[in-house]
Amino acid sequence: MSEDAEILFEIRGAIGLVTLNRPKALNALTHEMCLALDAKLKEWETEAGVQAVLIEGAGEKAFCAGGDIVKLYNEGKSGGDYPYHFYRDEYLLNTRIKHFPKPYIALIDGIVMGGGVGVSVHGSHRIATERTLFAMPESGIGLFPDVGGTYFLPRLEGELGMYLGLTGARLRTADSVFAGIAQRYIPSEKLPALKDALAAHEFAGDTSAEIDALIEKFAADSGDAPIADTLPAINRHFARGSVPAIIESLQADSDAFATKTADSLLTKSPTSMKLTFEQLRRGAKLDFDDCMRQEFRMVNRVIKGVDFYEGTRAVVIDKDQSPKWNPARLDEVSDAEIEAYFEALPDGELF
Repeated sequence: MSEDAEILFEIRGAIGLVTLNRPKALNALTHEMCLALDAKLKEWETEAGVQAVLIEGAGEKAFCAGGDIVKLYNEGKSGGDYPYHFYRDEYLLNTRIKHFPKPYIALIDGIVMGGGVGVSVHGSHRIATERTLFAMPESGIGLFPDVGGTYFLPRLEGELGMYLGLTGARLRTADSVFAGIAQRYIPSEKLPALKDALAAHEFAGDTSAEIDALIEKFAADSGDAPIADTLPAINRHFARGSVPAIIESLQADSDAFATKTADSLLTKSPTSMKLTFEQLRRGAKLDFDDCMRQEFRMVNRVIKGVDFYEGTRAVVIDKDQSPKWNPARLDEVSDAEIEAYFEALPDGELF
């Protein structure tokens, strides 16, 4: 495979290596990358010589900053069916990773957002570095925290998942480890040595346990997690029964965190916030596959709407940071409108 390819595959020792290879685009996922990775994982599932998979991003800025949002915007605005195919195949890839029968090691070095979370957080081994920066910022572009966010966000401690899903708040290294997005911290300068050790290792028994032991040789303490001190306030406010109730609770609190968070929420798409709230409450009670089916139902309706295109225009295309949401207010988004996003698809489900 050409070194210029968007995604690179290599077998070193008993490790299947995957490199997301679009560093100038922060390794954002394209449809072709999703298809290629899904096909390769399907191949490696049964290939005896591959004992584990390791995925990383090229360059020092990002593991993967999300999906190729500009193409999704352009194709969707023109009425094309590309967004439907992209999301279907991306969600099928997320599902394959979740159910992958061998260890799947994600080196989350740099920015990891949206689609990048989908190809890392569902893996069995997740490693942060000092450059890790996690976020699910979809509510700010009229979308919702997808790629399996329905499943993993409600399973974070307390109401942390609801907070992250609604606000798009960013977590750095220690917070990412505390939250469970990553399991261990390894300084980025040690990643090449870790890869060499994995490639040189002769697996003889419990592959996952042997990988754990190798990782521990390079791991370090990630330090105190600031989010731990904020978690009691997050739990208090974000346990409320609706988005308006969460904002009301925050506005009734005079501390800086509450004020800043309330102001941030009021800039998000009202539809996306109500949709995300319902998504995560439902997801807490669903298994992974049902969560992914639910997301595909939701995204099919989002693509047909207006806020996704307006949010992407304001944040990514024109960058004026002034989206004109429609509806513009939370009280203008009815429960019936939100319920419609979760209805079965007449033209076929994800699987």
